[in-house]
Amino acid sequence: MTLLLAPMEGLLDATLRDVLTRTGGIDRCVSEFIRITDTLLPERAFVRVVPELLHGGYTRAGVPVRAQLLGSDPACLAENAARLASLGGHGVDLNFGCPAKTVNQSRGGAVLLDEPELIGRIVAAVRRAVPSHTPVSAKMRLGFNDDRRAEECAQAIAEAGANELVVHGRTRAHGYRPPAYWERIAQVRESLPPGRRIPVIANGEIWSVADAERCREVTGCEALMIGRGMVTDPGLALAIKGQGGVPWSQILPLLWVFWQQVCGRVERRHRAGRLKQWLNYLRHRYPEAQSAFDDLRLSNEPAHIEAWLTAHATAVDTRDGGPWLAPAGISVLPAEMGQPC
Repeated sequence: MTLLLAPMEGLLDATLRDVLTRTGGIDRCVSEFIRITDTLLPERAFVRVVPELLHGGYTRAGVPVRAQLLGSDPACLAENAARLASLGGHGVDLNFGCPAKTVNQSRGGAVLLDEPELIGRIVAAVRRAVPSHTPVSAKMRLGFNDDRRAEECAQAIAEAGANELVVHGRTRAHGYRPPAYWERIAQVRESLPPGRRIPVIANGEIWSVADAERCREVTGCEALMIGRGMVTDPGLALAIKGQGGVPWSQILPLLWVFWQQVCGRVERRHRAGRLKQWLNYLRHRYPEAQSAFDDLRLSNEPAHIEAWLTAHATAVDTRDGGPWLAPAGISVLPAEMGQPC
């Protein structure tokens, strides 16, 4: 089974992609979206969101990352897609699923699901603009306020030349409220014309091995995309592939690596919030994370966070370039040292 790590604006960025792919089981990542309006972005704009482009488009664990673009102008998206492809990543993904009100008001994300013709023009323009060997994929929800045009949108994406399609099993109006309507994903997949039966990847409400198995059975999809489930349980992809999970003893050093990178990329006043944001997810899977969250919940001082991690994490790290040691059984490459916290 192929497993993709989902894009999640404001949560699943390059730092968390790096950390989560170290646990194993993830076959590919999709980045959070790069907003395209009416200009050709400089290369640094793509690298800022997808720093993996500086390393062949891979995370440190060797997992490929596909950058995602969001916008509504076919010509401008095509021009930016061509520049993105020239940076040597692993394809171009197009966002037709973001439910954020501010994004939708600027004609981006899920609001376009009421305009399948425009979606088709966007995909076709991007497909023409990038080399034939560059994959072009799209991610969509079932619709904006309802799912009546889901099949039309999927067919437009496939007929315009996309290589694959991720379908999140909810409309924009559903937000992230359960359930995800996996049976509708199956109907969307089955609606694709015989000559355009591109792979469809199911997304939404996959929190456990049982969820993954049932989603695959209901949707008929051979690949799944997981977001919050992986943030909550970094060992979920491994477990789905029958290789066991990741115990808390192996999460602790990942917290330390995460913190190092946050200190190097995030303003001081926001650093504690980033760690607590992840702990807030982890505590639903690990009782120890609840204790950590309780210990750190009221602190916004990076020095206190660092002291807690130093006292509890099992990783061995030196700031002068010495080794970073992780427990046996976890795949880890040396982390970039962040700025002192």
